[in-house]
Amino acid sequence: MSYFVYILASGKHGTLYIGVCNDMRARLELHRTGKGSKFVKKYGVMRLVYMEEYATALEAIQREKQMKEWRRDWKIRRIEENNPDWRDLSHLL
Repeated sequence: MSYFVYILASGKHGTLYIGVCNDMRARLELHRTGKGSKFVKKYGVMRLVYMEEYATALEAIQREKQMKEWRRDWKIRRIEENNPDWRDLSHLL
């Protein structure tokens, strides 16, 4: 089983949300139907712009905590290194 750390955005340079899960498709569906997170629902943070895959839940949770402590510009730089146009990556799932 794989575990994922992901970043959702409301748009390019918009509001960001970092999460962790073991089923990206199911988690995105929860977010997009308003059942995944009150924050995501309130701010319309639905675009999957970044994700990393891990072999264990512990690794993914540790990475999520690390990324949540990053400054905003570091998060943006990480997104733009891999997805400069901030495209929705959900089609890759």
